[in-house]
Amino acid sequence: MLTELAIRDFAIVDHLELELGGGMTAITGETGAGKSILLGALGLCLGERADAGSVRHGAERADLSARFDIAALPAAREWLAGRELPEDDCLLRRVVTRGGRSKAWINGQPATVADLKALGGHLIEIHGQHAHQALLGEETHLRLLDDFAGHDDAVTALAETFREWREVKRRLKRLAEDGDELRARRQLLRYQVEELDQLALAEDELSGLEAEQEELAHAEERLREAQFAATCCDGEEGGALPLLQQAVNHLSALPGSDRGALAEALTMLGDACIQVEEAGRELNHFAAGVELDPERLAWVEERLGEVHRIARKHHISPEELVALHQRLAAELAELEDGGDDLEALAAEVDALEAHWRDQAEAVSATRRAAAARFGSAVQDQLAFLAMGKARFEVEVSERDAPAPEGLDRVRFLISANPGQPARPLAKVASGGELSRVSLAIQVVAAQHSTIPSLVFDEVDVGVSGATAEIVGQLLRRLGGNGQVMTVTHLPQVAAQAHQHLHIAKQAEDDTTLTRMALLDEAGRVGELARMLGGMTLTDQTLAHAREMLDASQRARH
Repeated sequence: MLTELAIRDFAIVDHLELELGGGMTAITGETGAGKSILLGALGLCLGERADAGSVRHGAERADLSARFDIAALPAAREWLAGRELPEDDCLLRRVVTRGGRSKAWINGQPATVADLKALGGHLIEIHGQHAHQALLGEETHLRLLDDFAGHDDAVTALAETFREWREVKRRLKRLAEDGDELRARRQLLRYQVEELDQLALAEDELSGLEAEQEELAHAEERLREAQFAATCCDGEEGGALPLLQQAVNHLSALPGSDRGALAEALTMLGDACIQVEEAGRELNHFAAGVELDPERLAWVEERLGEVHRIARKHHISPEELVALHQRLAAELAELEDGGDDLEALAAEVDALEAHWRDQAEAVSATRRAAAARFGSAVQDQLAFLAMGKARFEVEVSERDAPAPEGLDRVRFLISANPGQPARPLAKVASGGELSRVSLAIQVVAAQHSTIPSLVFDEVDVGVSGATAEIVGQLLRRLGGNGQVMTVTHLPQVAAQAHQHLHIAKQAEDDTTLTRMALLDEAGRVGELARMLGGMTLTDQTLAHAREMLDASQRARH
């Protein structure tokens, strides 16, 4: 379950650390106080899309983290173990920068947003305030019934067989319709791949050939110029070194007094002789290492010419040839492996269809059995929610066409009044009725969930009075088996909670901030009174709030 939630510089929250426990937690506050911020922060930790606008004004980034106790969640521990992450703890962290970029971590290790979402699916379920709208869609009906039936492996296998069946059908159709074109394409690919095989251009060979061609093509010029420079240094006639040595000899022959005045010049000339002599040796050494290899040069230039010729043929640059070779070879391999036996492919299509239908009929049987149980369970909850005269049914009928999910079309039907035929939810239920039906369905679905942490975001919208108290009792009952957090505007619901989290918006120094805190008993009475009577708290509303809280506590005991 969720044990800690830390929020920094998110929306209008500067810093917040919450410690959460099991049971039912009510989350309340005035409209606009920021209840959605709490769920938004949790959603980002669970992999929802990041938005730069979520960073608090003036801050560089929002930093969010959620810690879960996963001792009772084997699926989550298995997920972590499969990625060699620590299994004794589960900490999800998300950072969103002011520019809209985000980073994620799981137990301190970098992770993708997809990883957060995948792991989050094992940790917590969020039932949004618009869940009743999603319940109008038949795809939701099918998903909820499958979750209730608990045959996920069978449904997954069914979808996999369908995808395989569809792929083989596609290959058969393509082969039947485009046989001549495919054969022509295969022949062309064989020729192109064979030519590229013969070229056998290696990954980094082109740059090496170009460098070698440059070296070999200018070898004779380098040799000639180096030899000329060496001659300029130490050539017997006109070389710099003999001339310098003559200068030194002439100056050294001057009388002693003159030679002293020219000592610095003689030193410099001596140094120059040494430098020129060393330069000559280096140039001769360089020239001796230059190799003239016209045959190698001719081979390299011929190889480069072949590379450029084939590149021009394919209208690409020479640098793209290696990638082209790999791509064409892969396409050819796919066509070669695809086979061209129409009869064999047709037989495979028939076999896969028969296998899919066997799987689909087995799944359909479990769906129909689960539909009766699911309908009965929702009917019981509706009676508890003061809709005992309504009749809820789960209709499983045959689809018009095969689908990955099987042969079945699933619809939730309801008759709100006795004697009326059951019809789809969208055509029958009023707003308040739809809210109660939605809550009943979600409660049944949650009771059969393997995830102990549930979040309900204003699922009690549209109900009031005694029904609201019953809604609170339902949510509290769910919390008795795990952890339930519910955002509510109803004091009857909040009074049923084991703990009460209050959210308030405060203005400080031209800055608006949201504060969140778990309330003690006195704080709960005050908040319930505010929810009952508004901002003006009278003795009567406080007494009513105290009575409501005491009554819910007596019911818990």
